[in-house]
Amino acid sequence: MSLIKKTDHFYLIDGSGYIFRAYYALPPLSRKSDGLPTGAVNGFCTMLYKLLEDSRSDDSKNKPTHFVVIFDSARKNFRNEIYKDYKANRTETPEDLAPQFEYIRKSVEAFNVTSAEMLNYEADDLIATYTDKIIKKGAKVTIVSGDKDLMQLVKRGVRLYDPMKSKVLGNKEVKEKFGVEPSKVVDVQALAGDSSDNVPGVPGIGIKTAAELINKYKSLETLLEKAHEIPQNKRRETILENKNKAILSRRLVELKNDVPVKQKIETFTLKKINKEKLYDFLREMEFNRLLSQVISHYGETFEKKVENLAKTPIFDLKKYQTILKIN
Repeated sequence: MSLIKKTDHFYLIDGSGYIFRAYYALPPLSRKSDGLPTGAVNGFCTMLYKLLEDSRSDDSKNKPTHFVVIFDSARKNFRNEIYKDYKANRTETPEDLAPQFEYIRKSVEAFNVTSAEMLNYEADDLIATYTDKIIKKGAKVTIVSGDKDLMQLVKRGVRLYDPMKSKVLGNKEVKEKFGVEPSKVVDVQALAGDSSDNVPGVPGIGIKTAAELINKYKSLETLLEKAHEIPQNKRRETILENKNKAILSRRLVELKNDVPVKQKIETFTLKKINKEKLYDFLREMEFNRLLSQVISHYGETFEKKVENLAKTPIFDLKKYQTILKIN
């Protein structure tokens, strides 16, 4: 297990985000041999392959030395103990997506990439925890996700990359989105809430007003202490009446950076592709188009080269000389 160097660059991939993007972006697909739904698996594999090769071919300082795909382990987590209605507005996992999770995890293994997940925590919490560990070692982090909830992690040495838009998000982009520095994003979210996750926030307070208040009072804590000083009557009364909702919401939106993870960051080293393992998986899944692409890129396996060589006709010198004499 090699030591972490300051020149190391970790790619932390929001695997759960990848799954849903792949599922909703592509038409349904099923394996002909048994009818197993495979659309999300196929989309996930295609996205992972593209990310791996795009990042490997990057000659800049952003080329990864370490790479890990991080998943949610279950639908419910510790936030549901804090607030039972957390994400309660989400619909059930589509019937044809549920059986694909197992194969998506297998696909990560097939690409010879490490994966991580932990019961009772969301992928975002593991990403926050690993980011903290990596930064403390002096290395850099690229979080691969389009999830706004991860914007709170952006800082020196940490950037967000949205692969669907091919866009890097840093301090400037976070400030454009939330109106505050990344470290204050959770305070803005605590006030504005988040309807997609069923985080209540303070009624009637949106992102713009929340940012204005946090920029003025510098933190949610100071704002709540001095809420009686807010000049606008309705705004003042609303915040005073909903202090507890703001405090609760902050606990829900703030990512944990102290998850008791067991996997060491040193194990996330980016490894070479195991062609045989990858090709076997893609054949099993009947992803013929993707299989053709990866073989074209990585080349045939050694066994296939030997097999092709065995099929090559042997040159018969005597027969060739006889033909020359006849002519």
